Amino acid sequence: MTASRAFHAAIAYALLAVLAALIAYPLLYTLLSVFLTPAEASKFPPQLFPTSLYLGNVTAVLKLIPIERFIANSFLIAVIITAGQVLTGAMGSYAFAYMRFPFKPFWFALFLSTMMIPWEVTIIPNYLTVKQWGWLDSYQGLTVPFLASAFGVFLLRQFFLQLPRELFEAARIDGCGHIRHFLNIVVPLSRPALATLAVYVFLQSWNMYLWPLLITSSDTMRTVQIGISMLQFQENTDWNLVLSGVAVVLLPSLLLLVLGLKQLVRGITAGAVKG
Repeated sequence: MTASRAFHAAIAYALLAVLAALIAYPLLYTLLSVFLTPAEASKFPPQLFPTSLYLGNVTAVLKLIPIERFIANSFLIAVIITAGQVLTGAMGSYAFAYMRFPFKPFWFALFLSTMMIPWEVTIIPNYLTVKQWGWLDSYQGLTVPFLASAFGVFLLRQFFLQLPRELFEAARIDGCGHIRHFLNIVVPLSRPALATLAVYVFLQSWNMYLWPLLITSSDTMRTVQIGISMLQFQENTDWNLVLSGVAVVLLPSLLLLVLGLKQLVRGITAGAVKG
């Protein structure tokens, strides 16, 4: 490597390090704020590193709100939505990748066009439907509208198209129908893509805020994102308590993201060269 190329590489890495530090600072400050005492949290300029492992903030959060119930609700809702989107996405993707029916390209394009519609446009019709069915403040209302997505079908279809077509032809010659081919061949070979979709949907469902805020009214059905907002009071807000609650909420999603980041990136880019 020449001196000029090494110099440019050093500049690039230094710039990336600065940008990474700027992006990571809010997360680092949130996690360290968990251990700040009320006196340390009220200092100006703000203190970044705590002097001791103070756990009073976490204890106070557990006393103020039923955060265990909120976390359980969010986890259950995220698991149901993830299972639904993986199942419907896999079946829809198989149909578009392997089955023949009239106007398939048109229906696929129409299906993908739903990704262009902002969620805010459909939130009122969905709310009126859920209200008419009596699903307000229930798990059905929190999960059913999200059990299918065009993104999941698009992602899995791109992966299915990369599977060897000879496997499908050989299965058909051996008398294997679509159901057996889907369950015994396509699904086992598509575990990386299915895991990618599961990680993506779980994180998205875990972080939902607007829809649970709209249709839930009792503490027994609140999700964790709504529960954190209950730590802000009209008279006074103790921000170290709020940040402690946020840190508790972030831990499951951060752990899942760290464990599945490589799989997530690999699965999203899997269909980039063929489709």
